[in-house]
Amino acid sequence: MPTFELLSLLLLGGVLWLWIDSLKAREAALRELRTACAAEALLLLDDTVAVSAIRPRRDYEGRLRLQRVYDFEYSDTGNNRRKGAVTLIGDRVLTLYLEPAPD
Repeated sequence: MPTFELLSLLLLGGVLWLWIDSLKAREAALRELRTACAAEALLLLDDTVAVSAIRPRRDYEGRLRLQRVYDFEYSDTGNNRRKGAVTLIGDRVLTLYLEPAPD
């Protein structure tokens, strides 16, 4: 098999893996956000997250994984929009940040 075709297949396989892995991480983030918002009586606006950063990091077991940071918006009254962020390594939630209420 020629080198170009082999490299093209490897690249296509890598892109497919990244897409599937990103979908799993996004679903894990949404699941965690829905649970956190329900526990705090908050509304997850637009029921969606937007990726703001992707970088390689080591998990607690020392394996190289992708760390993703997702931004989202929520509301406590239904009349305002506040920002938050959730950080995942792989599909495991590392941190969840909710913007504090203004004084």
